[in-house]
Formats: sequence, C-alpha cells, structure tokens
Amino acid sequence: MKEISTKLLVIGGGPGGYVAAIRAGQLGIPTVLAEGASLGGTCLNIGCIPSKALIHAAQEFAHARQFGAGTSPLGIKVANPQIDIAQTVRWKDGIVARLSGGVGALLRKAGVQVQRGWAQIEDGKTAVITPHDGGEPVRVRCEHLLLATGSEPVSLPSMPFGSNGGAIWSSTDALSPDVLPKRLVVVGAGYIGLELGMAYRKLGVEVTVVEAAQRVLPSYDEELTQPVLEALKRSGVVLHLGCSVAGYDAQQGVHVRNARADEFALPAERVLVAVGRRPRTQGFGLEGLQLDMAGRFVAVDAHCRTSMRNVWAIGDVTGEPMLAHRAMAQGECVAEQIAGKNRRFEPMAIPAVCFTDPEVVVVGQTPPQAEAAGVEAITATFPFAANGRAMTLEATGGFVRVVARKSDHLILGWQAVGQGVAELVAAFAQSLEMGARLEDVAHTIHAHPTLGEAVQEAALKALGQALHI
Repeated sequence: MKEISTKLLVIGGGPGGYVAAIRAGQLGIPTVLAEGASLGGTCLNIGCIPSKALIHAAQEFAHARQFGAGTSPLGIKVANPQIDIAQTVRWKDGIVARLSGGVGALLRKAGVQVQRGWAQIEDGKTAVITPHDGGEPVRVRCEHLLLATGSEPVSLPSMPFGSNGGAIWSSTDALSPDVLPKRLVVVGAGYIGLELGMAYRKLGVEVTVVEAAQRVLPSYDEELTQPVLEALKRSGVVLHLGCSVAGYDAQQGVHVRNARADEFALPAERVLVAVGRRPRTQGFGLEGLQLDMAGRFVAVDAHCRTSMRNVWAIGDVTGEPMLAHRAMAQGECVAEQIAGKNRRFEPMAIPAVCFTDPEVVVVGQTPPQAEAAGVEAITATFPFAANGRAMTLEATGGFVRVVARKSDHLILGWQAVGQGVAELVAAFAQSLEMGARLEDVAHTIHAHPTLGEAVQEAALKALGQALHI
C-alpha cells in the first residue's frame, strides 16, 4: 500500500474541514484532506446552498402566480405562469457545481493535497483512504488529525429514507425532485422542515406539516415564530401540532396520532422527514480512538482539542449549534494553533438564521434566556410596519428586537423576523463581539431608506428615544 506522511490530516471536506485545510496551507502546514463525496460537504452540496436556491426559485414562482392571478398591488400582470422543475434543479445543481469546483481550486492554491476517498482511522496518527473510484488505498501518517465528519439526517424507524418506492424523502431528496408531488407531508416543524415545506407550497404543492411539539419552530421563542405561523396559515399549509407519525402506506398516506391517541391518515405522494440531524461518528474507525464523548458528540475543549493529544474535532460532530459558520470558525482556529498561534474558540455569540418566509434571526440572548440567567434586561422591539424600506418591499410584517443589560446598556442579544432580515445578522453578531452598548448602535448613522434603520430604532426605543414610533 502506498504511504504518505503529512503534518495535518483532515477527515471531511465540508465547511469546517476545507476551511481548516485552506488556512493550514496558507500557514505553510503540509496538509492532506480526505473527502469521499463532493468537496463542500452537506452545506454546499445537499444543504444550505441548494436549499436557498430552491427557496429563491419557489419565491419567484409564487410572485409570478400572484401576478398571473391579477392580485398584485404593483399592477403587474402575467399570463399562465408555469415552472419547469427539471430546469430549476439543473440551475440549482449548476450553482453547487461552481461552488464545489471553487473549493477545489482554493485547496490547490493553498497547496493542500486532496485525497478523494473514504478514510478509515487506524490510530491517532494513521488513516487509510480508499478512493471512491476503486483505486489503490493510501495510508496517510500524520502529526495532527482533525475530525470534521459532519452530520447526517435522522430517519424514523417506521419510515426509513427511500422506502415505499422512494416516497419517503430526506432533505437531500427534497432538493432534487424529478417531478413535483401533488401532496407533500412534512414531518417536523423545525427550520429544515419549514424552509422546504414553505418552498414546496409556493411551488403549488399541497403541504401538510406534522410536529410533535405544540408550536412551529419550537427551539425559538414564541414571539419570534408568530409571524411565521401566520404566514404558514395564509399560504394554505395545514398544520397538525402536538402529533406524532406512526407510519406510511401508499393507499392511505401518513398515519398520524394526536395527543388523545386518535389516529388518522394524511394522503401524500411524498413524505419529507425532517426530525433532526445526528453527528457522523460511525463507519470510519472513530471508536478505536476511545475519545471522550459528550453524549453522541465528540467532546472538545475551548481549543477544539479532543481527549487524545494532537487529535482535534470541529463542526457538527462536536455538538450544537450544528451550523456551517461555526465549523468554519473552528477550522480556522485549529489550523492557526497547529501553526503555533495562540487561539481559542470562544465567540461571544453564534448567529442562527431560519430561511422561512419571513426569515428568523437569533444572535445572543433572547428575553427568556436573559431572564433565566438572572439578568435584569431592557427589551425593545421596532416593527417593520414603521420602516419605509419595508413598505416599498411589501415586507411590513415582523420586527427587530434588542436585549440589553439594564445596568450598563451592554447589548446581550438581537432577534429579528421579517423579509431579508438574514442580511442584518452580521451587524448583530459584530455588535455583540465588540461589546457594543445601546448608545453605540443608536448613535450610529444608518442609511435611509434601509431595513437596517429598524436596528437603530430598536436601540433608540430601548433608550426611550424612539423617533418613528
């Protein structure tokens, strides 16, 4: 077997792994990256990027249908809008291919040696990589081993992915439909289920959502999710909250059980199971390292070190929040430590964005979290209904909310719900990372007319100085 030696071996070419490898290469660290599928991992290939492409296409089609119905207040009228879903999928795949190819080019530029195959760990210094094209395996010896293996969707025992003739979808399947089903049942009202469920509804599919909790987006506070709930109802999405699924058959559909143990069936040609994700820790020899675990996840410290010397872990395999930008930041942190720099992974906050319609953004502490932490806080909300730019975008639903410590006005958190609020998240995160106070934001001149003015107005309102409400 061919053998190669390197200083750093990265297992996994997703956002965390490829960023770690690129940064290591920039710092002059000999690096090998092993990836058995496509560079970019779940996020780029079958997650964040393709889902946002599909969501955009669905939104454009929904606009066209509205114009076709002659109900647009803008006075735009079109005739008989249609969608070619095969072309939509090709367009989405083209974006993914360009980005994945770009990752490969960046790795080559950084001098990273990419091994296209599946890795099997022998010990903390050695792994065997079997090429996916059936070529000769390669044994890689390294000084540092970085685990960046990501996560995978969780299936239900009664409805494994691909069963019933392919009727049971994972999020991956939902991103590349060959045809649009007439009726889709989504199991799970978390961010993945609702993002895709709302997109399919805009594409003209009859969508029903089943959720075990009593409300949608149960990990977010209820004030933030109320505009999303209202949008779901307006769009015609049918909700069955506080319910569980018991199975599926092609004749009757999805068997659902409510809190009273009553069982009923929901007809559906396809069922999207979106009940969460789990770390990818099986199938590549990880158990042989006998690392300390934190439940299902690999336990790491503030440096992203595992319990074995010179074995590191980043991203979804290390726990919540399972977000690409967290993995990227951790990957950069590890590479710089291997290069001798003094780094720790201790961000003030990690932003989370839900790309429903309207979008939901959370950075830092929410009012309930501040209260639970025993912090006396000021909370202020500014509605987009009072924002000029939102009016011109027909996007007056939602609001921006700020949470600050009452004693010194230190900003503890930001939340927003509304159209386009994902683009406000950088300012939110930066204000927390820099230790901004309400006065810092309130006295910063914000351009007019922009949605960002709602951020300034929320800070002004918290200070008792609101101007436009």
